[in-house]
Amino acid sequence: MTKRKPVPPADWDAAACERAAFVATVEREGRARWRELPWRNVDDPYAVLVSEVMLQQTQVKRVLGYWERFLAHFPTVDALAAGSTSDVLELWQGLGYNRRALALKRCCEQCARDYAGALPKTADELEALPGIGPATAAGVVAFAYNRPAVYLETNVRSVFLHELFPEREQVPDRELVPYVADTCPATGARAWYYALLDYGAYLKTQVENPSRRSRQYTRQSAFEGSHRQKRSFVLKCVLAQPEGVSAAEVARRLNAFEREQGRGDVPASAFDRLVAELADEGFFTAEDGRLVP
Repeated sequence: MTKRKPVPPADWDAAACERAAFVATVEREGRARWRELPWRNVDDPYAVLVSEVMLQQTQVKRVLGYWERFLAHFPTVDALAAGSTSDVLELWQGLGYNRRALALKRCCEQCARDYAGALPKTADELEALPGIGPATAAGVVAFAYNRPAVYLETNVRSVFLHELFPEREQVPDRELVPYVADTCPATGARAWYYALLDYGAYLKTQVENPSRRSRQYTRQSAFEGSHRQKRSFVLKCVLAQPEGVSAAEVARRLNAFEREQGRGDVPASAFDRLVAELADEGFFTAEDGRLVP
C-alpha cells in the first residue's frame, strides 16, 4: 500500500523564514561546508545502502574506516547474502550496534531471493526489507537514484529546526516532514540533501545541537559498563573462536574484564540471559554449553 504523501506547508510565513530564503541559505551553506566522503556521488544502490546503515547512530569519522573495507569483502548484494554471519560480524566489529549488520545481511538475502540480487527502486519497497526504516529508504532513493524522497535524519533535522523553528522545543517530525518534502527538488535530490547534511553537521559545531529540540531526540546511553558493552565483549570472544568456545570460558573472560574495570562479576543468571539474547538474535548458536559463530 502506497503511503499518503506529506501535505506541503500551507504557509511558509508561519515559519522563521520564507521558502526561497531557506533554500538559498541551505545551498550557500552546503557549498561552503562541503565534505568529501567516499560514498558520495555513488550510483550503486547497494553501496549507498551499506553507507546509510553504517551511519545510523555512528559518526562519519568512524564509518570512514569501514565502508570501503566492507565493500571490498562483500561488493554486491549477492556476495553479502552468501557470506557467513561470522565474517560479516567480524568486519563490523568496532562500529557498534551489531544488530545493524545482521539486518543488512538479511536484507540482502531477501533481495537475492526476491529481486535477483538488486535493490528495489521505491521507498515503500525498500522499507519492507529487514532493517530499513524511512530515513534509510529515502537515503537510497535520493543518493543512489537521485530522485525526490523525504530524507529526515539528525543533520537534516538540525537544519530545519535551526532555520524554521528556532524558538521551539519538542518539535515532532510530523511538523518537519511537510517542509522536507516541499523543499526536495524534482531533480537534484542528491545534491540538495548533501547540502543539508553538511550544513547540519556544521551547525552542531557552532551552536547547541538543534536536533535536541526534536521530540524524537534521545541521548545515547553511556557504553562503558553498559549491557551493550557486555554484549560486545561476549560477541568478540565468540567470533575469535571459529570452532566455538565454552560458555563457561566466555563467562570467565567477561568477569575478568569486569573486575579489571573496577566492577563486580556478572551474575550467572544475567550472563545466561545475555547469551540467550545474542543466540536468539542470530549472532551465534548455543548448544550443549558451547557458543559457535
